[in-house]
Amino acid sequence: MNQLMSIRIFARVAECLNFAEAARQLGISASVVTRSVATLEQHLGVRLINRTTRRVSLTLTGETYRRCCVELIRQLELMDECVSVATTQPTGPLKIASSSCYAATDLPDVLAAYRRDEPRANFELTVFDNMADVAVPEFDVCFGTERRLRDSSLVCRPLAQTRDVIVASPAYLSRCGTPRKPEELSRHDVLLAADAPSRYWAFRDSHGTQRVIVQPVLSMQSPFLIKRAVEAGLGVARLSHSTVQDELRDGRLLPLLTDVSLCDAERTVWVLYSGQPNMSAAARSFVDFVVARYRDEPPRAEANGHAPVGAAQHRTGNSELLRNGIL
Repeated sequence: MNQLMSIRIFARVAECLNFAEAARQLGISASVVTRSVATLEQHLGVRLINRTTRRVSLTLTGETYRRCCVELIRQLELMDECVSVATTQPTGPLKIASSSCYAATDLPDVLAAYRRDEPRANFELTVFDNMADVAVPEFDVCFGTERRLRDSSLVCRPLAQTRDVIVASPAYLSRCGTPRKPEELSRHDVLLAADAPSRYWAFRDSHGTQRVIVQPVLSMQSPFLIKRAVEAGLGVARLSHSTVQDELRDGRLLPLLTDVSLCDAERTVWVLYSGQPNMSAAARSFVDFVVARYRDEPPRAEANGHAPVGAAQHRTGNSELLRNGIL
């Protein structure tokens, strides 16, 4: 017996005091209504309804049971309403993981803009220097700034692109000289962030590709601590343009070897998340907002070193990105 269905049928009969009318309102046959009420009475071991050829009435027990049924149905409807609200209103909280590079550049503006649209949203933010150090599936949304993504079961969408640049402070260059050719880097103090190639840096010009072995005087996880060390005049570093764009703009850092191309310099800003049916409405709303924000922004590659990916933006997994040549 489907007890919940029988309770709903009984409550409607008790309201109408007419089996045929209850069947019409419920969109089922009168025989189903009669059989369901009889089964419920048999299950409870009491008579709920008095039936004669002329009228239908509730027994005293039936009236008590009716009140309980009405309250139960009301509670069930409230439960359904709560679920409906929870799945349609993006109220958070959102658990977000982000690379330190993205967290210190675009992410604060993204969160502020989203909260203007959704004032009830709130966030739990975890910042990492290396994506290998964070369990991405444990978060609703993850932002990574990577040259290449590892194989992932998550949905991966490209948002923007940036490039690495080699930089030093004016004070360091005044003291140690400015490298004019890639091979001259071997005579300079190199500061190495964890997300930069650690064995050698490759350069390309009209004569081909040249690899320069780097022997860092300082290695560190955080690119922002490396940037601070570069500003202090400790040495030369390879950093994402988005990380040092303000310092390059105001002259606190200077770009080096701009007449040759730095190989493997492109980075993509990715948003990663689990696909349906595991994705909450809050995460879905936030991802849609972020993707639309980057899609609608004008290209800024020449201005600050990163630009919207444009046509590459679509819901996809790693395998499709590889096929499309994005990775």
